[in-house]
Amino acid sequence: KPILLLAHIDVVEARREDWSVDPFTLLERDGFFYGRGTLDVKDGAAILVATLARLKQEGYRPNRDLILALTTGEEGGSDYNGVEWLLANHRDLIDAAYVINMDAGDPVILNGKRAFRSVQAAEKVYVTFKLEVHNPGGHSSLPTKDNAIYRLAAALGRLSAYAFPAQLNEITRASFAKWSQLQQGTLAADMAAVAQPTPDTAAIRRLSDASPLYNAQLRTTCVATELAGGHAENALPQSASATINCRMLPGTPQDDVQRTLTRVVADTAVAVSVVQVAVPSPLAALQPEVMNAIDRVTKRLWNIPVIPVMETGATDGLYLRNAGIPVYGVSGVFVDINDIRAHGRDERIGVQDYYDGAEYIYQLVKAVSSTQR
Repeated sequence: KPILLLAHIDVVEARREDWSVDPFTLLERDGFFYGRGTLDVKDGAAILVATLARLKQEGYRPNRDLILALTTGEEGGSDYNGVEWLLANHRDLIDAAYVINMDAGDPVILNGKRAFRSVQAAEKVYVTFKLEVHNPGGHSSLPTKDNAIYRLAAALGRLSAYAFPAQLNEITRASFAKWSQLQQGTLAADMAAVAQPTPDTAAIRRLSDASPLYNAQLRTTCVATELAGGHAENALPQSASATINCRMLPGTPQDDVQRTLTRVVADTAVAVSVVQVAVPSPLAALQPEVMNAIDRVTKRLWNIPVIPVMETGATDGLYLRNAGIPVYGVSGVFVDINDIRAHGRDERIGVQDYYDGAEYIYQLVKAVSSTQR
């Protein structure tokens, strides 16, 4: 069966006033490419196009079809998700033995050094809730204590102070065990301690405080991302609402998270409703054919360890896995774990990291599609 090569070409919104450069004009400066989508994930889309063009120019004949899908709708805000639509309407065009997805599994820079090559084997589950408060409102010259904005703010304060319980799965436990071998001192010891069958609670707390990435690997997270309230500057608000985006650990029921939010908000005047229903995201089995090729190419080019990981964000891989097609997140471009700017201000990637990533993906595609192993 064919191999599907996947990247999305839509991006999240960016405002010029928030950036130090124009987010929608590619800029090379000081060894970096700046622009919205440079990391998420137009770099991967460009690399896949360049890879297939290079193979075609060389007269390369793969041992199976190589399918390229450049899709839209991954970042939300549109009527359709491209991968979901293809599965529903043209499954035959993208049916594959497995998928190599550019939107996950970055090789990682730690402390200024290229440390390890991650491979996405699982991802958290995306679900969005809304907190809403309604009351009669009134004239702003006659304020009351029952103010919709204040009530919502108090609820958000309680939510911000809450952390979901830590829970590891086979992928995250293995990740922390291998990460511990790349670190030193307390950080290495804490990673090893949380990888144990009974994780150390103090180590969990220190890791959660040390990095948002480690915290997100350890637990379900929910965070306020949008606010709305009031209808006039001289009127008491009749409504106030907040969007709460959650990334659930695989296997976590959506209803459990909603009940937890209701309990933590602790105010019957604050309604908790589902905006976007969760789509389950099962763990992927690590096929030797794929993992062996990744190991070979990684050792040949970079000589760093390969570590299966759980993606904290969401990707189109969940639709494909639910359709029975295994997905492996394998980006080629190194990212600094302390400078990940996807969806943020001044998104960027290293220029040399981009070209090295292009060579990596070229060699990986040949490795998985050649009769010579």
